[in-house]
Amino acid sequence: MTPKSAAAAARSTVHGYPRQGPNRELKKAIEGYWKGRVTADALRATAAELRRSNWKQLAEAGIHEVPTGDFSYYDHVLDTTVMVGAIPERHRAAVEADALGGYFAMARGTQDVAPLEMTKWFDTNYHYLVAELGPDTVFTADSAKQVAELKEALALGLTARPVLVGPITYLLLAKPGPAVPADFEPLTLLDRLLPVYAEILADLRAAGAEWVQIDEPALVQDRTPAELKAAERAYREIGALADRSRVLIASYFDRLGDALPVLAKAPVEGLALDFTESGAANLDALAAVGGLPGKRLVAGVVNGRNIWVNDLEKSLSTLATLLGLADRVDVAASCSLLHVPLDTAPERDIEPQILRWLAFAKQKTAEIVTLAKGLAQGTGTITAELAANRADLASRAGSPITHDPAVRSRAAAVTEADARRAQPYTERAAAQRAHLGLPLLPTTTIGSFPQTGELRTARADLRAGRIDAAGYEERIKAEIQKVVSFQEKTGIDVLVHGEPERNDMVQYFAEQLTGYLATQHGWVQSYGTRYVRPPILAGDISRPEPMTVPWTRYAQSLTSRPVKGMLTGPVTMLAWSFVRDDQPLGDTARQVALALRDEVHDLETSGTSVIQVDEPALRETLPLRAADHPAYLAWATEAFRLSTSGVRPDTQIHTHMCYAEFGDIVQAIDDLDADVISLEAARSHMQVARELAAHGYPREAGPGVYDIHSPRVPSAEEAADLLRTGLKAIPAERLWVNPDCGLKTRAWPETRASLENLVAAARTVRGELSGS
Repeated sequence: MTPKSAAAAARSTVHGYPRQGPNRELKKAIEGYWKGRVTADALRATAAELRRSNWKQLAEAGIHEVPTGDFSYYDHVLDTTVMVGAIPERHRAAVEADALGGYFAMARGTQDVAPLEMTKWFDTNYHYLVAELGPDTVFTADSAKQVAELKEALALGLTARPVLVGPITYLLLAKPGPAVPADFEPLTLLDRLLPVYAEILADLRAAGAEWVQIDEPALVQDRTPAELKAAERAYREIGALADRSRVLIASYFDRLGDALPVLAKAPVEGLALDFTESGAANLDALAAVGGLPGKRLVAGVVNGRNIWVNDLEKSLSTLATLLGLADRVDVAASCSLLHVPLDTAPERDIEPQILRWLAFAKQKTAEIVTLAKGLAQGTGTITAELAANRADLASRAGSPITHDPAVRSRAAAVTEADARRAQPYTERAAAQRAHLGLPLLPTTTIGSFPQTGELRTARADLRAGRIDAAGYEERIKAEIQKVVSFQEKTGIDVLVHGEPERNDMVQYFAEQLTGYLATQHGWVQSYGTRYVRPPILAGDISRPEPMTVPWTRYAQSLTSRPVKGMLTGPVTMLAWSFVRDDQPLGDTARQVALALRDEVHDLETSGTSVIQVDEPALRETLPLRAADHPAYLAWATEAFRLSTSGVRPDTQIHTHMCYAEFGDIVQAIDDLDADVISLEAARSHMQVARELAAHGYPREAGPGVYDIHSPRVPSAEEAADLLRTGLKAIPAERLWVNPDCGLKTRAWPETRASLENLVAAARTVRGELSGS
């Protein structure tokens, strides 16, 4: 096609859409099913209605081709594990007896069977379930879900495109199973897996699929020549299949790099690329390989991961350049819209002009449709939309919200000394041991305790005016008393106040800092039925007044044991928010760090001797390309130290990380210079403890012995076994005992039993150490 004819053929599409429904209907139905209040058939009916509603909304908005198969009850990677028959042996009987119940057992575990490991989906806050593979893995095709959902969409008269996780990404994200040697490489199973994909593609073609999207985001990461050769072979074989639909290979989240020529030359019919800021290099790289002659290009020019309105004129310019590089150019978001909230319309508490700066999934859909129309029919058909977009962009750029001279002046004055503790760790450790008087293998929790229905009701009553601030404070104090009393009775050494006042570990702080916007309905899936409302970093950040000091001081007044002050670190405040795109992330991190530094100072002044600054997102936010790591880690670790370095030597600084692969950031963990770090380790069988030991990590650590993302209660002996494993890597004088993560999602009965077993395990192992 000529550029003119390619423009005329432009269509709109999306890679995926939020699953939960406008009122989180899916979450409520699934949790009702778990509790026995909703039948399996009722759950399936709710899911089908949500799919139908999403497709109808997309079609009515003007989207020409809707995705299918992106819907999931829990996780799309787990769905792929089911699709290719890679069910772990310990779950096979449950799946065969009850497919839906067995599916959730893989995701959540049962009292008797551990779940699959959970970790972050690339550099997002979405969690996926890690496939467990080994040399004996046998793959079998099960296309029932993908075929059924395609047929549902086709029955509505829609043009639909099934979406699959690709074989290369699936294998690269998998891990060796529990009894498999750690050096086993799942990618060696590719030849076994490809026939299964061939069978699924044949099934989808028979069901009516004209196109099938195969997602390969793992190829935007640094890949070895062997991995790139595997990708080349995989798509050469898929391209050669006679019985298949046309194939669109999709990548997102970053530039493709060396994988771009591999995919451009693959004998398939289309390629989807990210052309937003993170994937901007794809534009020049595509031109350098000669484009995609004779092929379809799905151009991701609308950011699928952030919530700012698109610069329509800039995107149209990019699209115009792409017209000469492919036979057909379609318009899309950069990735699935799973990563953004559903709709800005219900947000009544954000000032209307500021709301026009924001685009959630529904608004991004409209942007995609507008861009496709402008590309196909000319910009004269969208003059009103372009004028409104220019006004919105100018309003944001000129707003006093985005620029606070005092904040910028303070950030500019930061010196290297401001981000360093005055004393080395050895001196601090001696001072802290003398001051705190803790036993060997001290026990603690990560911070939050169960968020009960009563607590959520109290917050709702306060918002609705049914109780006043004094009444709310009394309810929160009563919960703190309950949490502190339980911990003292159980024998925990370093206590927490339980965070009953906090709706979310980021949102709670964002609502008290200038420069942030909070949503009421901006829910985004984190994992399974866990949804969060990421706040929006709209302007310069400062802290008007203390945020946590009164609650921590109150908890400390109830006990003679140390109570930790609990804060969320600057990197996590960015990672679990929608961040500014008008200044470098490092600049924003420094502003947040200075606000937290003020809070740390006030906590210490009020008598808090242990302060935890959580950074679970440090690994998650690591750029996907190694070349980008040093710059990120420099500002990320500096921001943490800036938050925590102004304290006395006998004040113990903790940090916490969870559900990520830590091995490649151990040096950065060291560079944080925290006195104690607690990390998720239960599902990975203390892998992180071994990684810390291999690095020579010199400070104290608490690899988790209680997996809080599963409803099962670990026995005291199970926790003790994990502790003994941890002791093989970390000396007893530097080992802490704690859960993997906070307990807000757990119920009190399982929390109580699990923590009692955790303390019993610590006492058992202390006894063994003293006896030896």
